[in-house]
Amino acid sequence: MNRFLSELIRSGPVLTDGAWGTQMQARGLPIGGCPDAWNLTHPDRVAEVAAAYVAAGSRVILTNTFGANRLTLSRHALAEQAAPINRRGAQISRQAAGDRAHVFGSIGPSGRMLATGEVTASELQSAFEEQAQALREGGAEGLVVETMSDLDEARIAVAAAKTAGLPVIASMTFGAGKQGDRTIMGVTPERAAAALAEAGADALGTNCGIGPEAMLPLCARLRAASDLPVWVKPNAGLPVIEDGRAVYQTTPEAFADIVRQFIGAGANFIGGCCGTSPEFIAALAESVR
Repeated sequence: MNRFLSELIRSGPVLTDGAWGTQMQARGLPIGGCPDAWNLTHPDRVAEVAAAYVAAGSRVILTNTFGANRLTLSRHALAEQAAPINRRGAQISRQAAGDRAHVFGSIGPSGRMLATGEVTASELQSAFEEQAQALREGGAEGLVVETMSDLDEARIAVAAAKTAGLPVIASMTFGAGKQGDRTIMGVTPERAAAALAEAGADALGTNCGIGPEAMLPLCARLRAASDLPVWVKPNAGLPVIEDGRAVYQTTPEAFADIVRQFIGAGANFIGGCCGTSPEFIAALAESVR
């Protein structure tokens, strides 16, 4: 087990953060806008989100860099800004964290399909290496390859992230299949755990896609499939669409009551994904205490 992660979880489960995109939308980011670009254009508002999670009790916060690989940024004509966007994102979270929390860099999927030839493995490797290196330069202490549904892309991202010399957490998104226990590409937790560990991941997990009730058994299956630490960040239940926006109706208290059960299922890092906020993390911190 990675020594840094081992030290982090030695005293018990580590509380992470919640959603970022919706928090920036609440601060003026338009739907369809590029949240990652705000690291350069609105750093004060990004810092507000990071600081709110630290104040809520997060011991690990992420960076505003989920879509900051050059392939995703190219949709906004920002591919050449990938390195500065990632460096600044890590710096913002690092400053907000101070000595109260650790900072892990967020690395999301490229949005392009390997299977169809829309992108090559070498292009993915290069894009993720660039992102990982810039996050390390900005002060990230670990990297989280998250919200992955294509196992091949996830393996490439993990290998690329490892070149930065930081611990790497690999997190898949499940919820497909008859039992809701597969990625949209048909990958089970057991298969993902084996492949990602082989690729060099220092911890395994799942985030997004489903609420805490559905994610709880997946957490237990990841725990049974590997000796590596387990990272979980469920959504705040399932949303309803109101005026074109996804609205989550789960309360922070209800979310915290369920997510606390993940500790018994073997989770080492617990937090929230879509629909969660600093209020959810504060409720979870109180519930865990």
